[in-house]
Amino acid sequence: MTVQKIAYQGEPGANSEIACRTVYPGATPIAYDTFEDALSAIAEGEAELGMIPIENSIAGRVADIHHLLPRANLHVIGEHFMPIDFQLLGLKGAKLGDVKSVYSHVHALGQCRKIIRELRLFPHVAADTAGSARQVAEWADPSKTSIATSLAGEIYGLEVLARDIGDEPNNTTRFVILSRTPAWAAPSTAAPTVTSFVFRVRNVPAALYKALGGFATNGVNMTKLESYMVGGHFTATQFLADVDGHPEEPALARALEELAFFCKELKILGVYPAHPFRIESRANGWDG
Repeated sequence: MTVQKIAYQGEPGANSEIACRTVYPGATPIAYDTFEDALSAIAEGEAELGMIPIENSIAGRVADIHHLLPRANLHVIGEHFMPIDFQLLGLKGAKLGDVKSVYSHVHALGQCRKIIRELRLFPHVAADTAGSARQVAEWADPSKTSIATSLAGEIYGLEVLARDIGDEPNNTTRFVILSRTPAWAAPSTAAPTVTSFVFRVRNVPAALYKALGGFATNGVNMTKLESYMVGGHFTATQFLADVDGHPEEPALARALEELAFFCKELKILGVYPAHPFRIESRANGWDG
């Protein structure tokens, strides 16, 4: 598939842009202010694909995506795991001893507590990491810094005052690659496959237990199960799940058939190759 434009949420220099450039180096990343705007751009053909973060190994799931993804009528065609590295950015010539405040996304601030405490910086929450770098450059105040990417520093003319400042060395974000047209991976015994789907169980006793039983009895590994409310009702719960395997494989086909029997809604979002990070991590003892 030839990709000319790929949408992401954030400002130039965001981790999502780095993910775009890593996976599709020949495509032009297009920034959008909100996730809704980025998803609409894909659906309306402004961009062939989208690179959307769905979960982080430290912060957990990305807010809103679980609500937006099922309603977007888009398809997951791939995944990308990317290590997250934070840099402390300031004006060129600024000294660590002179800085007093730091700006960034709330998750970035929370994942860099050690250096914030060490330098006695006053943290300020910004809309995103790259946007905070742009603001620091615009303010031209040597006492203000940003926690963002090296790419953001290059774009906005800032200097790296402290490198790789994250508290956790294994900080990783998982992105899903979205398309307006489905592109299921072919069944293969050589290449591991992931199937993502959303479902809502019927309002009967033990419905979830019964619905998930088919995955256990058929030996299907479920690597992700997230629940969230829909429509503002405590009784309306939707689930997002990832499982190993392809729907055309007998074991998963039987499990999905049993799941559908107990569901009022079941929708497959995508069938795509497992990312090498998933395979390597599992070989090293990770269960995801």
